[in-house]
This record gives sequence, structure tokens and C-alpha cells, in this order.
Amino acid sequence: MLRILHTADWQLGMTRHFLSGEAQARYTADRLEAVRAVLRLAHDEACEAVVVAGDVFETNQVDRRTVAQALDALGASKVPVYLLPGNHDPLDAAAVFRSRAFVAGKSAHVHVLDTSEPRRLPSGAEIVGAPWSSKRPLSDLVADVARGLEPTDTPRVLVGHGAVDSVVAIGRENPAVISHAAASQAIAERRFHYLALGDRHSATRVGTGDRIWYAGSQETTDFDETRPGEALIVDVGPESCTVTPHRVGKWTFHREEFELLSDDDLAGVEKRLAAFPDKLRTVAKLGFRGTLTLRQRARLDAILDGARDLLAAVVEWERVSEIAIRPDADDLAGLDLDGFARRAAESLRTRAAAGGADAEDARGALSLLFRLSRRDA
Repeated sequence: MLRILHTADWQLGMTRHFLSGEAQARYTADRLEAVRAVLRLAHDEACEAVVVAGDVFETNQVDRRTVAQALDALGASKVPVYLLPGNHDPLDAAAVFRSRAFVAGKSAHVHVLDTSEPRRLPSGAEIVGAPWSSKRPLSDLVADVARGLEPTDTPRVLVGHGAVDSVVAIGRENPAVISHAAASQAIAERRFHYLALGDRHSATRVGTGDRIWYAGSQETTDFDETRPGEALIVDVGPESCTVTPHRVGKWTFHREEFELLSDDDLAGVEKRLAAFPDKLRTVAKLGFRGTLTLRQRARLDAILDGARDLLAAVVEWERVSEIAIRPDADDLAGLDLDGFARRAAESLRTRAAAGGADAEDARGALSLLFRLSRRDA
């Protein structure tokens, strides 16, 4: 029986456009710290090897600092590490794995799966890679490698990267899509006993049983991920295979919609944002629907401003957001306006309430006037 740690999609050097400079720096540091947590976990769980199933780096053009920090983390590992080039860092002419900085700084226990030749471990078990040599392979790389493997009863892990046809909803016509049926047949023929996959950032079992898995990324990267921030401990042999997920990441990305019609609804938004436990490592993407008065809209803006001061980022979910502003008499009564300004506000309110082509512009102008007057108060 072979025990390995399966991880993938570290994408070191990744940036997120919605993070400010300070939050991005914290995110970058935590992504690297999650890698260190993965390597510690492998040692603590007595793994014989760590396999990283593609996309170690965000691109082949990452800076020297990112490469140096990655090699420093890898160098501290007490378990041999096997890195697979993926679609983000393929073995093309600019491959980071062939750069002077990487080759000179790589420790002896760090191995790049740059060919499909089996790598023998001290126990006799084997690690086999299906590396990407370009960003657009013209065939199923996993199937290509599997066809060249002889059946064996010695534990063998095949490390691949890319979409599996039974998992992806679109793009199945891509010649590089991994055939679930072909991989399952190769496992049945004992050409390999576990398929360690990368590309999908959520930990995902493919099919039934535990012989084909995506490890997911070591840290959250987007809002639609269901199980990011995990690493998999895999116990594999010809007769059995078990996979045990372990949480290693710290960040959470939340995507939520709110229906806003009353002050109670606004209080619900405020309560929800306050409930996030690790605010410095939380990103909230928020969608709002409903109808608000100017006063309520101003309260919502204040709630969101307060959340931005505490959370790593607050992102407006524009695709699902639609808030109508309906000024009422109390809105204008609360404004300290007289003379021309008061008459202008009344005119805008009348036009906004009447509907028509310029109603939306009138509501926008009135909302701006309300916010400016409240700011001066």
C-alpha cells in the first residue's frame, strides 16, 4: 500500500483584481503558507511522496521572487515532491521549470514530472506524469500515457491535469479533454491504480470509488468553488484505495443575494456581514434586489463602507443586482435644504415618481443630492 499526498493548482504568483494592495499581499503570503501546510501535513501523515498535479505557478513568466519563495518552501519539505507542468506552466520554450532560477535553486528531493517515464519510490511504488508541453495539447494526455504502461500489481499513481469529460459541462469537443471511460478502463487493467488530477479548484471525486480525484487548490481562488483549500491523503494499492481530505486553506469567498424591501432587510445584511469569523481573509460578493428609499439606500452604502473597512474585499455582484430608488416624503423632510436647492429636490422627486424616460436619471440625481447633504450634516 502506498500513501501519498495529492495536491494541485498552487498557482503561485496569482493575483485577484478585487483585492487591494494590502489584501493582495496577505493573500499571496497565505497561498504560500498553505503550501507549507500541505508539506507539513505530508510529513505528519507519513506520506511517501507529495504529487502536485499541475499549475504549480500562475504562469511561466512569474518573477524570480515567486520562484525563490516556492523553492524555499519546497526545500523545507521532509517528503519528496513531484511537480507536474500544467496548462498555466507548460514545458514550452519559456518553461519556468527550465529557468536558471528554478534549476539552480531546486532541492534534490524536488522532482519535475517532465516526461512520462515512471519514477520509482523507495518502496517500489511508482509515480508517472502526463506533463503538458504546450497550452493546447491535441490529445488526451492521460490516455496517451496510460496506453504505454504495462499492467502491474505494484502501486502506481498517474498524475494528470485538465478537464474530465464526465465533469465539464462545456468544451467536451476539446481533443485534450480527459476521457473518464478510458481512465477507468486503464485502472481496471491495472495500468495505474490512482489518477491524481489538477485543473479543477474544488476537491472533487470523479465517478464512484476513490481512484480518480481532483485535489482542488490549496487556497480559495474564486466564488464558485465548493471545496477549495484542501489536500488529499491517498492510500492506494491494487485492491483498495481510500482518500481522506484535509483542510489547509484559510480564505473564504462568499457569494450571496439579498432581497431588500425594509429596514429589517438592511439589518439582516449588516448582521450577515458582521458574522464572518475571519474578516481579513474573507471576500464577499453581494447582489441586491429590491426597492429602497433614499434614506435606506444611504444606510446600505454605510453598511457596505463599514464592511469594506473590515473584510479583505466587498465586490458588487452586478449581474444579479437591481435596486430601485423610490424617494418618499421623509427623505426630503430630512434634508437641510432651502431656496433653489429645496425646489430642485422637489422637482426631482416629482419627476422620479412620475416615471417616464428621465425618471431613472431623476432618481440618480436625487440620490446623489441626498448623500451629499447627509455627508455635510
